[in-house]
Amino acid sequence: MWAFIKKEFLHIFRDPRTMVILFGLPLAQVLLFGFAITNDINNAHIAILDHSKDVVTREITRKLLSSHYFLLNRYLKSDADIKPAFRKGEVKEVLVFERDFARKLQKEGVAKVQILLDATEPNTANILDAYTRGIINTYVLQRMKQSAAIPISIGVQNKMLYNPQLKSVYMFVPGVITVLLMLVSAMMTSISITREKELGTMEALLASPVKPGHIIIGKVVPYVVLSFINLISILLLSVFVFGMPIQGSIGLLLAESLLFLTMALALGILISTVSKTQQQAMLLSMFALMLPTILLSGFIFPVENMPVVLQYLSDIMPSRWFIIILKNIMLKGVGITYFWKETLIIFSMALLFIGLSIKKFSVRLEE
Repeated sequence: MWAFIKKEFLHIFRDPRTMVILFGLPLAQVLLFGFAITNDINNAHIAILDHSKDVVTREITRKLLSSHYFLLNRYLKSDADIKPAFRKGEVKEVLVFERDFARKLQKEGVAKVQILLDATEPNTANILDAYTRGIINTYVLQRMKQSAAIPISIGVQNKMLYNPQLKSVYMFVPGVITVLLMLVSAMMTSISITREKELGTMEALLASPVKPGHIIIGKVVPYVVLSFINLISILLLSVFVFGMPIQGSIGLLLAESLLFLTMALALGILISTVSKTQQQAMLLSMFALMLPTILLSGFIFPVENMPVVLQYLSDIMPSRWFIIILKNIMLKGVGITYFWKETLIIFSMALLFIGLSIKKFSVRLEE
């Protein structure tokens, strides 16, 4: 069996494509997903149509632009310039201040500003609307306090636990790590065994005194070691590039990751036992695992917001439970007593996939 493990290591190292998929692809995808997938709004291009051009409108404009959320594209001259700006895709938001804005605010206590938003991206439009309203409301409250228009005020202070800066990368990085480990580990293992079938070398293995269980172990061990090294490199990238904290035990994080890797590799072995070609194994790994892992694991969409049927389906997704474990260790810094149920679920799935793989691994090749 040890000779078989050594042979598998040599085969991996001699294949540049396998090395790229194992190490290059995950690192590239972590960088791509980490920087590209974000809910944060920075430097959104806006335009301003100021009919009043007084001190108040200039102060509000300065407040908006002093934040990192907005970047002034241009001042509009008339209402006729609004639609062309949106149609060309130059701006995401236009603020329209009515005439005599400062005078109405001072004498009547009411002045109007219109917020026009490009809602082709509803999430972005809602976030920009909330940011704009928040900045304007803060400015109005400050003016009212200065003029003693508010006899008493209630101060509300909030504190964001585990993610005080509200970085979306804190949400996406654990999900990206899970998806990559799941797909790469399962896909590479399934292709490895299926390749033996296609090349005809499986006949020699089955004719040897090596038992089916030893063959599976010999195939899994190299990918466990290499995937574990891959995991460490991804974690280092997450910490030093994206500033992802690891509040909890690093040893516990690595142990849980090793358990998840074993489960993913066992699932890859199971896929290989029902696949006759490498192409079939790759398609099963990609389409049977990638879409459910991304959509049903809580990586992007909260499980609680899904229909009941999809919530039940998400329960059988190993990635859902591993994402919970990662967030508990990396962000909350808690121990296994807070996620022992999730650990037990992944452990049970690993045993199930290993048992099914050994059972379905036929001693004789099917004709």
